[in-house]
Amino acid sequence: MKTTRARRATGLALWLTLLAGCGDGVWNNPWPRDEARANVLYSSFEERPKHLDPARAYSSNEYAFLAQIYEAPLQYHFLLRPYKLVPLTAQALPEPAYFSADGQPLPADAEAERIAWTDYVIAIRPGLRYQPHPALARDEQGAYRYHALTRADLQRIRQLADFPATGTRELTAADYVYQIKRLATPWRHSPIAGLLGEHIHDFRELTARIEAAAADLSADISGGRGERPFLDLRTFPFAGAEVLDRYRYRIRIKGKYPQFLYWLAMPFFAPMPWEAEKFYDQPGMQGRNLTLDWYPIGTGPYYLSENNPNLRMVLARNPHFHGELYPTEGMPEDQAAGLLADAGQPLPFIDRAVYALEKESIPYWNKFLQGWYDSSGISSDAFDQAIRFDSQGGAGLTEAMADKGIGLLTAVETSTFYLGFNMRDPVVGGDSERARLLRRAIAIAVDYEEYIAIFANGRGLPAQGPLPPGIFGHREGEAGINPYVYRWEPDSAESVRRGLEEARALLTQAGYPGGRDPATGQALNLYYEAVASGPDDKARLAWLRKQFAKLGLELVVRATDYNRFQEKMRLGTGQLFTWGWHADYPDPENFLFLLHGPNGKAESGGENAANYANPEFDRLFEQMKNLDDGPERQALIDEMIAIARRDGPWVWGYYPQAFSLHHGWLSNLKPNDMANNTLKYRRLDPDRRQRRREEWNQPVLWPLWLGAGLLILAVMPAIFSYHRRQRRRGLSCSHPP
Repeated sequence: MKTTRARRATGLALWLTLLAGCGDGVWNNPWPRDEARANVLYSSFEERPKHLDPARAYSSNEYAFLAQIYEAPLQYHFLLRPYKLVPLTAQALPEPAYFSADGQPLPADAEAERIAWTDYVIAIRPGLRYQPHPALARDEQGAYRYHALTRADLQRIRQLADFPATGTRELTAADYVYQIKRLATPWRHSPIAGLLGEHIHDFRELTARIEAAAADLSADISGGRGERPFLDLRTFPFAGAEVLDRYRYRIRIKGKYPQFLYWLAMPFFAPMPWEAEKFYDQPGMQGRNLTLDWYPIGTGPYYLSENNPNLRMVLARNPHFHGELYPTEGMPEDQAAGLLADAGQPLPFIDRAVYALEKESIPYWNKFLQGWYDSSGISSDAFDQAIRFDSQGGAGLTEAMADKGIGLLTAVETSTFYLGFNMRDPVVGGDSERARLLRRAIAIAVDYEEYIAIFANGRGLPAQGPLPPGIFGHREGEAGINPYVYRWEPDSAESVRRGLEEARALLTQAGYPGGRDPATGQALNLYYEAVASGPDDKARLAWLRKQFAKLGLELVVRATDYNRFQEKMRLGTGQLFTWGWHADYPDPENFLFLLHGPNGKAESGGENAANYANPEFDRLFEQMKNLDDGPERQALIDEMIAIARRDGPWVWGYYPQAFSLHHGWLSNLKPNDMANNTLKYRRLDPDRRQRRREEWNQPVLWPLWLGAGLLILAVMPAIFSYHRRQRRRGLSCSHPP
């Protein structure tokens, strides 16, 4: 018995010793321990990107990956503001060459009416190479290894990494032309095909030629799987984009469209090797998710080395990356912020980026605070824990965040959210004075300052018009206010929302005294089209009804699913709605076209969701859109915005403000609402990160020791009782009767 007790005591002591000294002292590490000091960035995603094919992708969660992999000819400068285009794979920014209808060259200052077409010649840099990829693998004879696969060849293939060989080749001008042809391919369903058909010469005709050729091929050659055979787009003539030589190609634009340069910075215009389509269009590939939507191929600093959407996605350094240098110029404040410390250094700095699936915001937030994620947004639940506002309304970090060395970045986004009126509606729409006064009264009553405070945690600016800050044409101060909704206070140098008494007076002038419909004597009913899905939506809708109730108006919410909402918007049958827009490129045309009559959603399927049409606004828009930034363009924009404010097709809403946090070991971060390819600029200090992780995640052992002590105390009486019984039994045995 004595030996058994000793073993138990020794076992308990050994267990406690091992527990105290387990591992490196950090037990909750979600990442591999051998990567503790690796040059790896850790981030997350909420849902798998639907498209990684640059012909189809058009959402922010898709661009977060695509922009690191593909390289368009141009990009936005990382540091300079206002946003500035600079070459990426192009040797220089292409200069427009203008031509008349008879093909004669025109001077650079030619009137837009004389310009029949514009040519852009893009020269790309030699020596750029694609990432390693099976589509480019060749055998000893120079033939492509995997361009004639059989179903037997695919038996053991489940992911791209299962192909044993990869290859690469040089980027050529033909790859850019091939991609533009892909945008015209009907079954690719490119979201910008309609827009490009308006601007690129011969684009719509190319679509018709491709469609006719495809009709001659079988649409199903793979046992009912619906897979299309490969159609080699190199064989299709296309006057809209032509290869001039190995490193130069020309794009021809209808008329004059200076905004086209911005499109050359988007993944839509990134290169695509024909070999990739040939590889992925083989029978059996789609059924294994071996497609461009899962495995892209590019020349950028990173490639997608792992795509496991139920767990994680990994970007790894492209071993064939051509190299790029960190910017050497920036804004005056960038030097003090340390953003030029790496000037002239080769990119990228980070070896890998791991994105883990995180569907819930609270677990993600907790992991960020523990140091397992390098940066984070701020959800409403965590906002008060992270952010405090000073007496002037300036945002800063709480003491707890500052003590952890966390940094805060804020920026007004090039976006706008607004409450729209359907201008086709007989009550709130039209250009009658009655409808105009009704819209104006509602615009005063709907208090977006309050909305921003309640639902956006103060992250936004009340909008005075369609153009957010940072877009040419936006005006600050007194010159920038909407005088129909705000008045300017010279003493405080700020705008103040007009009072409800003014709004009620406008309602009376409109024929709705007290908010009552004169035809019924009851409160005027207005109908709001909503896509409601959760408790947050319920609170927002209650707030919105309250805004209308201030005027005696009854807001009837018609909640529906998104598809039905979209249908109402397409048909123009709704009355009021909320909508938003994020800039595709930093030009006023990209916002003002939202109010351009020919772009009406109900009439033409455009993005003018309010179906607003004003002949004078439209006339000025046609003049403004083709002008270079300058006083003449500014004057036209001022006139257009004055017209839109008077007519009030929108309650202008607010411009959202982005807040993000990052740990002190992550540097070279600057908000850039236009550029998506910013991963290459970021720098990590893995040693500093590991030190802080160990500091913040030390195991708390005293509860275990306390539990062990309590356990021992709890069993001691039983042990003593057991020993007493054993002792009495021994005495009884040594003295028999």
